[in-house]
Amino acid sequence: MTNPTTLVVGAGGFLGGAVLRSLDAGADAPGAVAARVPWDDQDAAVQALVDAVRSVRSGPTPWRLLWCAGTGVVATGADVFEQERRLIGRVLDATRGDDSAPGTVFFASSAGAVYAGSDAPPFDEDTEPAPLAPYGHAKLAEEQQFRDWAEHTGSRLVVGRISNLYGPGANLRKPQGLVSQLTLAHLEGRPSSIYVPMSTTRDYLYIDDAVAMVLQTLDLVERQGAAADPVTKILASGQPATIADVIAAVEEALGADLDVVHGVDPSATFHGLDLRMRSAVLPEVDDRSFVPFRQGVGRTVQAMRSGRPDAAVHGSPDTQQ
Repeated sequence: MTNPTTLVVGAGGFLGGAVLRSLDAGADAPGAVAARVPWDDQDAAVQALVDAVRSVRSGPTPWRLLWCAGTGVVATGADVFEQERRLIGRVLDATRGDDSAPGTVFFASSAGAVYAGSDAPPFDEDTEPAPLAPYGHAKLAEEQQFRDWAEHTGSRLVVGRISNLYGPGANLRKPQGLVSQLTLAHLEGRPSSIYVPMSTTRDYLYIDDAVAMVLQTLDLVERQGAAADPVTKILASGQPATIADVIAAVEEALGADLDVVHGVDPSATFHGLDLRMRSAVLPEVDDRSFVPFRQGVGRTVQAMRSGRPDAAVHGSPDTQQ
Protein backbone atom coordinates (compact mmCIF):
# COMPACT_ATOMS: atom_id res chain seq x y z
CA MET A 1 0.00 0.00 0.00
CA THR A 2 1.04 3.64 -0.49
CA ASN A 3 2.72 5.11 2.57
CA PRO A 4 0.20 7.34 4.34
CA THR A 5 0.66 11.00 5.12
CA THR A 6 0.55 11.30 8.90
CA LEU A 7 -0.62 14.15 11.15
CA VAL A 8 0.31 13.96 14.84
CA VAL A 9 -1.82 16.04 17.21
CA GLY A 10 -0.11 16.52 20.56
CA ALA A 11 3.44 16.24 19.21
CA GLY A 12 4.64 18.56 21.98
CA GLY A 13 3.70 15.96 24.58
CA PHE A 14 5.00 12.62 25.80
CA LEU A 15 3.38 10.07 23.49
CA GLY A 16 2.89 12.38 20.52
CA GLY A 17 6.47 13.59 20.61
CA ALA A 18 7.80 10.05 20.79
CA VAL A 19 5.57 8.95 17.90
CA LEU A 20 6.74 11.85 15.74
CA ARG A 21 10.41 11.16 16.50
CA SER A 22 9.93 7.52 15.57
CA LEU A 23 8.25 8.41 12.29
CA ASP A 24 10.90 11.00 11.46
CA ALA A 25 13.61 8.39 12.05
CA GLY A 26 12.00 5.81 9.77
CA ALA A 27 12.33 5.59 6.03
CA ASP A 28 8.91 4.00 5.56
CA ALA A 29 6.69 6.80 6.86
CA PRO A 30 7.44 9.99 4.92
CA GLY A 31 5.23 13.00 5.33
CA ALA A 32 4.76 12.88 9.11
CA VAL A 33 3.88 16.35 10.37
CA ALA A 34 3.07 17.87 13.75
CA ALA A 35 -0.05 19.94 14.19
CA ARG A 36 1.00 23.38 15.45
CA VAL A 37 -1.76 24.47 17.79
CA PRO A 38 -2.20 27.56 20.02
CA TRP A 39 -3.79 25.53 22.81
CA ASP A 40 -4.39 28.52 25.10
CA ASP A 41 -6.96 30.00 22.69
CA GLN A 42 -9.70 27.50 21.89
CA ASP A 43 -11.05 29.32 18.84
CA ALA A 44 -7.56 29.61 17.37
CA ALA A 45 -6.77 26.02 18.35
CA VAL A 46 -9.89 24.73 16.63
CA GLN A 47 -9.08 26.63 13.44
CA ALA A 48 -5.48 25.37 13.45
CA LEU A 49 -6.62 21.79 13.97
CA VAL A 50 -9.33 21.98 11.31
CA ASP A 51 -6.80 23.34 8.83
CA ALA A 52 -4.28 20.62 9.74
CA VAL A 53 -6.83 17.80 9.49
CA ARG A 54 -8.13 19.09 6.17
CA SER A 55 -4.59 19.40 4.83
CA VAL A 56 -3.64 15.81 5.63
CA ARG A 57 -6.94 14.47 4.24
CA SER A 58 -7.07 16.61 1.10
CA GLY A 59 -4.63 14.69 -1.07
CA PRO A 60 -5.21 11.56 -3.13
CA THR A 61 -3.05 9.35 -0.90
CA PRO A 62 -4.02 7.47 2.28
CA TRP A 63 -3.66 9.42 5.51
CA ARG A 64 -3.31 8.89 9.22
CA LEU A 65 -4.44 11.14 12.06
CA LEU A 66 -2.86 10.31 15.42
CA TRP A 67 -4.64 12.23 18.18
CA CYS A 68 -2.25 12.02 21.13
CA ALA A 69 -3.23 15.29 22.81
CA GLY A 70 -4.99 15.52 26.12
CA THR A 71 -5.21 17.85 29.11
CA GLY A 72 -5.59 17.06 32.75
CA VAL A 73 -4.86 14.16 35.05
CA VAL A 74 -6.87 11.99 37.43
CA ALA A 75 -7.36 14.85 39.91
CA THR A 76 -8.41 17.40 37.28
CA GLY A 77 -11.93 18.82 37.54
CA ALA A 78 -14.73 18.10 35.10
CA ASP A 79 -14.77 21.67 33.72
CA VAL A 80 -11.33 21.19 32.14
CA PHE A 81 -12.43 18.02 30.40
CA GLU A 82 -15.63 19.68 29.23
CA GLN A 83 -13.51 22.23 27.40
CA GLU A 84 -11.43 19.44 25.89
CA ARG A 85 -14.51 17.56 24.69
CA ARG A 86 -15.90 20.78 23.23
CA LEU A 87 -12.68 21.41 21.30
CA ILE A 88 -12.64 17.88 19.90
CA GLY A 89 -16.30 18.14 18.96
CA ARG A 90 -15.80 21.42 17.12
CA VAL A 91 -12.88 20.01 15.12
CA LEU A 92 -14.68 16.80 14.21
CA ASP A 93 -17.94 18.56 13.35
CA ALA A 94 -16.12 20.98 11.05
CA THR A 95 -14.38 18.20 9.12
CA ARG A 96 -17.17 15.63 9.10
CA GLY A 97 -18.39 16.46 5.61
CA ASP A 98 -15.02 16.89 3.90
CA ASP A 99 -14.14 14.67 0.94
CA SER A 100 -10.97 12.65 1.43
CA ALA A 101 -9.03 9.57 0.47
CA PRO A 102 -9.31 6.54 2.80
CA GLY A 103 -7.63 7.09 6.11
CA THR A 104 -7.07 5.89 9.66
CA VAL A 105 -7.46 7.64 13.00
CA PHE A 106 -5.71 6.69 16.23
CA PHE A 107 -7.11 8.14 19.46
CA ALA A 108 -4.97 7.77 22.58
CA SER A 109 -7.18 6.96 25.56
CA SER A 110 -6.34 5.84 29.10
CA ALA A 111 -6.80 2.27 30.28
CA GLY A 112 -6.21 3.25 33.90
CA ALA A 113 -8.85 5.97 33.74
CA VAL A 114 -11.63 3.97 32.07
CA TYR A 115 -11.12 0.78 34.12
CA ALA A 116 -10.37 2.43 37.49
CA GLY A 117 -13.51 1.03 39.11
CA SER A 118 -13.84 -2.16 37.09
CA ASP A 119 -13.98 -5.60 38.67
CA ALA A 120 -11.70 -8.62 38.47
CA PRO A 121 -8.29 -7.60 37.10
CA PRO A 122 -6.41 -8.12 34.87
CA PHE A 123 -8.67 -6.08 32.60
CA ASP A 124 -9.05 -6.67 28.87
CA GLU A 125 -11.19 -5.22 26.08
CA ASP A 126 -14.24 -7.24 27.23
CA THR A 127 -14.11 -5.66 30.69
CA GLU A 128 -16.91 -3.21 31.36
CA PRO A 129 -15.41 0.27 31.81
CA ALA A 130 -16.11 1.86 35.19
CA PRO A 131 -14.47 5.27 35.55
CA LEU A 132 -14.09 6.77 39.00
CA ALA A 133 -12.98 10.28 38.03
CA PRO A 134 -14.01 12.93 35.49
CA TYR A 135 -10.83 11.97 33.63
CA GLY A 136 -12.14 8.50 32.84
CA HIS A 137 -15.64 9.69 31.97
CA ALA A 138 -14.09 12.25 29.61
CA LYS A 139 -11.97 9.64 27.86
CA LEU A 140 -14.99 7.42 27.23
CA ALA A 141 -16.94 10.39 25.86
CA GLU A 142 -14.04 11.37 23.58
CA GLU A 143 -13.69 7.81 22.35
CA GLN A 144 -17.34 7.96 21.30
CA GLN A 145 -16.83 11.30 19.54
CA PHE A 146 -14.16 9.69 17.36
CA ARG A 147 -16.30 6.59 16.76
CA ASP A 148 -19.16 8.75 15.51
CA TRP A 149 -16.83 10.72 13.23
CA ALA A 150 -15.19 7.58 11.84
CA GLU A 151 -18.57 6.04 11.08
CA HIS A 152 -19.76 9.20 9.32
CA THR A 153 -16.57 9.66 7.27
CA GLY A 154 -15.90 5.99 6.52
CA SER A 155 -12.51 6.16 8.24
CA ARG A 156 -10.82 3.37 10.12
CA LEU A 157 -10.49 4.02 13.85
CA VAL A 158 -8.19 2.59 16.51
CA VAL A 159 -8.87 3.53 20.13
CA GLY A 160 -5.72 2.78 22.09
CA ARG A 161 -6.40 2.40 25.80
CA ILE A 162 -2.89 2.84 27.11
CA SER A 163 -1.63 1.68 30.50
CA ASN A 164 0.84 3.69 32.62
CA LEU A 165 3.39 5.23 30.28
CA TYR A 166 6.84 5.99 31.61
CA GLY A 167 10.25 6.81 30.21
CA PRO A 168 12.39 9.78 29.17
CA GLY A 169 10.42 12.75 27.91
CA ALA A 170 7.44 12.63 30.28
CA ASN A 171 5.71 15.94 30.97
CA LEU A 172 7.22 16.93 34.32
CA ARG A 173 4.71 19.75 34.77
CA LYS A 174 1.92 17.22 35.20
CA PRO A 175 1.54 15.71 38.68
CA GLN A 176 1.48 12.31 37.02
CA GLY A 177 3.94 9.61 36.07
CA LEU A 178 5.29 8.11 39.28
CA VAL A 179 8.74 7.13 37.98
CA SER A 180 9.50 10.62 36.70
CA GLN A 181 7.91 12.43 39.63
CA LEU A 182 9.86 10.41 42.22
CA THR A 183 13.07 11.06 40.33
CA LEU A 184 12.33 14.77 39.90
CA ALA A 185 11.59 15.22 43.59
CA HIS A 186 14.88 13.56 44.53
CA LEU A 187 16.88 15.64 42.05
CA GLU A 188 15.25 18.80 43.42
CA GLY A 189 15.92 17.78 47.01
CA ARG A 190 12.33 17.53 48.21
CA PRO A 191 10.16 14.70 49.51
CA SER A 192 7.67 12.76 47.41
CA SER A 193 4.10 12.48 48.67
CA ILE A 194 2.19 9.23 48.17
CA TYR A 195 -1.59 9.36 48.61
CA VAL A 196 -2.58 5.74 47.97
CA PRO A 197 -1.54 2.40 49.52
CA MET A 198 1.94 1.12 48.70
CA SER A 199 0.32 -2.04 47.28
CA THR A 200 -1.45 -0.02 44.56
CA THR A 201 -0.62 -1.77 41.28
CA ARG A 202 -0.23 -0.48 37.75
CA ASP A 203 0.90 -1.89 34.40
CA TYR A 204 3.98 0.07 33.33
CA LEU A 205 4.60 0.50 29.60
CA TYR A 206 7.90 2.00 28.42
CA ILE A 207 7.43 4.81 25.91
CA ASP A 208 9.41 3.13 23.08
CA ASP A 209 7.33 -0.03 23.44
CA ALA A 210 4.14 2.04 23.37
CA VAL A 211 5.12 3.80 20.15
CA ALA A 212 6.02 0.52 18.45
CA MET A 213 2.68 -0.98 19.51
CA VAL A 214 0.70 2.01 18.25
CA LEU A 215 2.32 1.90 14.83
CA GLN A 216 2.05 -1.88 14.47
CA THR A 217 -1.61 -1.76 15.44
CA LEU A 218 -2.26 0.84 12.74
CA ASP A 219 -0.41 -1.26 10.17
CA LEU A 220 -2.47 -4.33 11.00
CA VAL A 221 -5.78 -2.49 10.90
CA GLU A 222 -4.93 -0.90 7.55
CA ARG A 223 -4.03 -4.26 6.02
CA GLN A 224 -7.66 -5.28 6.52
CA GLY A 225 -8.52 -3.01 3.61
CA ALA A 226 -11.78 -1.09 3.67
CA ALA A 227 -12.95 0.61 6.83
CA ALA A 228 -14.42 -1.86 9.30
CA ASP A 229 -15.75 -1.55 12.83
CA PRO A 230 -13.61 0.59 15.16
CA VAL A 231 -10.88 -1.33 16.96
CA THR A 232 -10.39 -0.82 20.69
CA LYS A 233 -7.10 -2.20 21.96
CA ILE A 234 -5.43 -2.10 25.33
CA LEU A 235 -1.74 -1.26 24.98
CA ALA A 236 0.02 -2.68 28.01
CA SER A 237 3.17 -4.57 28.89
CA GLY A 238 1.82 -7.20 31.25
CA GLN A 239 4.49 -6.03 33.72
CA PRO A 240 2.61 -4.99 36.86
CA ALA A 241 4.40 -3.17 39.65
CA THR A 242 3.26 -1.82 42.99
CA ILE A 243 4.19 1.61 44.28
CA ALA A 244 6.65 -0.13 46.58
CA ASP A 245 8.22 -1.80 43.53
CA VAL A 246 8.49 1.54 41.73
CA ILE A 247 10.17 3.20 44.69
CA ALA A 248 12.65 0.34 44.96
CA ALA A 249 13.47 0.53 41.23
CA VAL A 250 14.00 4.31 41.32
CA GLU A 251 16.19 4.01 44.43
CA GLU A 252 18.27 1.34 42.71
CA ALA A 253 18.72 3.54 39.63
CA LEU A 254 19.61 6.59 41.72
CA GLY A 255 21.80 4.69 44.14
CA ALA A 256 20.10 6.56 46.98
CA ASP A 257 17.10 6.30 49.28
CA LEU A 258 14.05 8.38 48.44
CA ASP A 259 12.37 10.67 50.94
CA VAL A 260 8.79 9.43 50.68
CA VAL A 261 5.98 10.71 52.89
CA HIS A 262 2.38 9.56 53.08
CA GLY A 263 -0.16 12.30 52.53
CA VAL A 264 -3.89 12.77 52.14
CA ASP A 265 -5.59 14.01 48.99
CA PRO A 266 -9.28 13.88 47.99
CA SER A 267 -8.34 12.54 44.56
CA ALA A 268 -7.06 9.31 46.14
CA THR A 269 -10.59 7.89 45.86
CA PHE A 270 -10.36 8.22 42.07
CA HIS A 271 -7.49 5.73 41.81
CA GLY A 272 -8.09 2.03 41.25
CA LEU A 273 -5.97 -0.11 43.54
CA ASP A 274 -5.22 -2.91 41.05
CA LEU A 275 -4.96 -1.94 37.39
CA ARG A 276 -3.31 -4.95 35.85
CA MET A 277 -4.00 -5.15 32.12
CA ARG A 278 -3.94 -7.61 29.26
CA SER A 279 -5.19 -7.50 25.69
CA ALA A 280 -7.25 -10.01 23.73
CA VAL A 281 -7.31 -7.92 20.52
CA LEU A 282 -4.65 -8.20 17.78
CA PRO A 283 -2.46 -10.45 19.96
CA GLU A 284 0.44 -10.26 17.50
CA VAL A 285 1.04 -6.69 18.71
CA ASP A 286 1.72 -8.03 22.20
CA ASP A 287 4.08 -10.75 20.96
CA ARG A 288 7.25 -8.75 21.59
CA SER A 289 10.08 -8.36 24.04
CA PHE A 290 9.17 -5.47 26.31
CA VAL A 291 11.77 -3.28 27.98
CA PRO A 292 12.12 -4.79 31.47
CA PHE A 293 10.72 -2.44 34.10
CA ARG A 294 13.92 -1.87 36.06
CA GLN A 295 15.85 -1.29 32.84
CA GLY A 296 13.29 1.26 31.72
CA VAL A 297 13.43 3.01 35.09
CA GLY A 298 17.21 3.14 34.82
CA ARG A 299 17.01 4.76 31.39
CA THR A 300 14.49 7.29 32.67
CA VAL A 301 16.58 8.25 35.69
CA GLN A 302 19.74 8.52 33.58
CA ALA A 303 18.02 10.81 31.06
CA MET A 304 16.67 13.08 33.78
CA ARG A 305 20.03 13.24 35.52
CA SER A 306 21.81 14.17 32.32
CA GLY A 307 19.24 16.79 31.35
CA ARG A 308 18.85 15.37 27.84
CA PRO A 309 16.30 17.12 25.60
CA ASP A 310 14.04 14.08 25.67
CA ALA A 311 13.80 14.48 29.45
CA ALA A 312 12.83 18.16 29.28
CA VAL A 313 9.75 19.77 30.73
CA HIS A 314 7.00 20.07 28.10
CA GLY A 315 4.27 22.67 27.98
CA SER A 316 1.99 21.41 25.21
CA PRO A 317 -0.99 19.15 25.86
CA ASP A 318 -0.06 15.52 25.80
CA THR A 319 -1.36 12.14 26.83
CA GLN A 320 0.51 10.55 29.67
CA GLN A 321 -1.49 7.79 31.41
